[in-house]
Amino acid sequence: MTDTTSLSVTPVTDSSVRRRSLIAGCSAHAVHDGLTDVIYVLLPIWQTQFAMTYAQIGLLRGAYSGMMAGFQLLASRAAKRWGRMPMLVGGTALAGVAYLLAGQAVGLTTLLLALLLGGLGASTQHPLASSMITDTYEAGGGVKEALSQYNFAGDIGKTVVPGLVGLLLTAISWRASVTVLGVLGLAAAGLLWWLIPTRTSTPTSGKSANPLTGIGSTSGLRALILTGTLDSAVRMGFLTFLPFLLKAKGAGTAGIGLALTMLFIGGAFGKLLCGYLGARIGMMKTVWLTETSTMVLIVAAVYLPLTGLMVMLPLLGLALNGTSSVLYGAVPDLAGEGKRDQAFAVFYTGTIGGGALAPVLFGGLGDVTGIPVAVMLLAGTLLLTLPLAWAAQNRVEGVSSVI
Repeated sequence: MTDTTSLSVTPVTDSSVRRRSLIAGCSAHAVHDGLTDVIYVLLPIWQTQFAMTYAQIGLLRGAYSGMMAGFQLLASRAAKRWGRMPMLVGGTALAGVAYLLAGQAVGLTTLLLALLLGGLGASTQHPLASSMITDTYEAGGGVKEALSQYNFAGDIGKTVVPGLVGLLLTAISWRASVTVLGVLGLAAAGLLWWLIPTRTSTPTSGKSANPLTGIGSTSGLRALILTGTLDSAVRMGFLTFLPFLLKAKGAGTAGIGLALTMLFIGGAFGKLLCGYLGARIGMMKTVWLTETSTMVLIVAAVYLPLTGLMVMLPLLGLALNGTSSVLYGAVPDLAGEGKRDQAFAVFYTGTIGGGALAPVLFGGLGDVTGIPVAVMLLAGTLLLTLPLAWAAQNRVEGVSSVI
């Protein structure tokens, strides 16, 4: 049996291959994040359709994210054996099939099964697309900037897909809207099959001519993962509750879709801006700035009237989503030699796992205390990210000074 632990992807200097890999990764991120976050628009409809509690709502959201988180390491290992392209294409197609199934759901069990399948398909995207971009950009430089563009594309998907579905729901049924999402997933799979360069999709042996190798700090990577996990937990928890905050303030289905669109527009630019900002001023300063801003703005979201909340949402999105971009960019700095795919997979497993667990825990809390209290407790959780970001940054700087 071939030992795949030492395999790496040969870096590519061809600009056309670099460009195609970036476009493919960005396209995959946009579609998958759109399919993931459109669930927030559908949750209030499903609550009415299937008479669900907030805990059951959290379970549905957590099912998709939990499967996405839990199978990322397996997807990373499978890609070493069969290649990135088959895994990315197959995962995207499975996410599309899952939405086709959800459109036919007549009960909570079928809907839950569909979301589990969707999360399984989505598990391929983050670790494989981000490591593909990192590998193709390492020889020529600009990895952090390329990852910022990749993360920006994800939020474009979060902006466009929920917004369009919010509009569709005013004209057609939710079942028809969800079926359209399934077709989108299948079409995206075909696009990726055509777009992904073969040279970046198959593992090869051999050393890179100009390897971008991290310091291999286990403690630093652990601190980074914990930071990302808490940040993701707050983000996913808040996004789960936001439609219900908006509904309580008088927003309708179209208004909720518009609000999420405004939030994700801010988030898209936040990921792009914070990725570049982190490369300039460092991870810790950027994280402290974005997390404290997020905490204050989430608390404000509870008390503001609907108009004030809608105006504030782009700024909240910028801070809420911006942190993740600078954290993604720090993964290659802390990963050990030949372990980049694994480091990305572990990082995304932790962050998406936190995002999957938070809606379940805080959904149950919301049933007891009410949504406003649960949301403010979510905001307070962000205080824990500040010392963790300091520990990760300190590890990078400490080892770098020794080297």
